[in-house]
Formats: sequence, structure tokens, C-alpha cells
Amino acid sequence: MTDAAEPALQIDRLACVRGDCELFRELSFAIGDGELLHLKGHNGSGKTTLLRALAGLLLPESGEIRWHGQNIRSLREEYSRHLLYLGHLNGIKGDLTAVENLRIGAVLDGFDLDDKRAWQVLGDIGLRGREDLPTKHLSQGQKRRVALARLLVNSARVWILDEPFTALDVAAVQLLQDVIHAHVDGGGIAIVTTHQEVAMIGEHTRTIVLGAGHV
Repeated sequence: MTDAAEPALQIDRLACVRGDCELFRELSFAIGDGELLHLKGHNGSGKTTLLRALAGLLLPESGEIRWHGQNIRSLREEYSRHLLYLGHLNGIKGDLTAVENLRIGAVLDGFDLDDKRAWQVLGDIGLRGREDLPTKHLSQGQKRRVALARLLVNSARVWILDEPFTALDVAAVQLLQDVIHAHVDGGGIAIVTTHQEVAMIGEHTRTIVLGAGHV
């Protein structure tokens, strides 16, 4: 039986390398429900590599990542169904409209999203009037909003977000901050990297700096 006090996600003595370069080693921390982890560090410090390892997309050199006490390598799909990973690339198809991209994303995430809800969410995220345009005709900031719209419809407990504020204007940055904090306040977990000076501080926020010699 799982201890109710046990953190949901545990990272134990993790080491990752890229090529011949060791990015970090002996990295250990834990994240519980209702927590936001702000991951910082200079370019090349291993932020994206760590996020991809946490999402189960690459194997660390050593150490373990555990979800409720079990190694995520043994859980596989059981773990991934709790995850929403958004990389620094938008991952949308230019020939498809914003609505089509959002609905296809929902299918890939394992649930059905009806047309009416998709239009509503895209309007809420600042794309009103552009919902049925092929996304190749949108600006970089608008394309980013299409990708981030998944956050408004997905029920995953763990959000892993790599540079989600890139190419967003001031209004969109504030909206995304509010969405992330609402997710955490509702008991979710968010792990976020950002180069921008974005205020990610909250009551349940922690910061880890890679490349600083400590966590």
C-alpha cells in the first residue's frame, strides 16, 4: 500500500549525459501534489534533458525516477497517462487549423474533445477569429497559444512544460501563469523551465538551479 505522505514524484541520484558531457549527477528531489517546480539554469545545463527524462522520453545515465514509489520504466503507459509534456517546439501541424490541431491533440492524449469545446477554448486563450485558419498562417505567438490550449482541456496530473512562455505577449504570459497556478492550486503538479523573468513564485513553488552545484 502506498504511504499517503509519500511524494508523488521522486527523483533519486539522477545523472544525465549528452555526448561526452555530463550535465548533472546525484540529482535528488521530490514533488508532491499541489506543487510547482521552477527549473532554472544556464543554456546547456541540462534543463530540457531533465524534463525529457521526467517525461519518460529518454533514459538517464543512472539513478531512478519513481511515480508513487515505482520506477517509471516499469510503469510506462500507466505513468504516461498522468502526464502532459509540452516541449519548446509547438508540435502542431501547419496545414491543420487550430481547432483540428487541438482536437487531434486530445485524441493523442486519450480523450474526446468536441468541436464546440475546442472553439471555446481557443477563443479563451486569445485566438478568437483565427480558430479555423491553417496554423501555418499564424504568428509564432499565436502558434504557441494553439499548443498551450491543450492545458485548458487536459486533466493530466503532471504538467512538464519546457519554455512555455516563449513568443507570448504580456497578456498571454499572465494568462498562462494563471492557468499553471490554477492547476497547482487544484492539486496538480507543474514542472516548468523558463529563460524569461516570469514571476513563478507562489505558496507552493520551489526552484531548482541546474549547474549551481546544489539543488
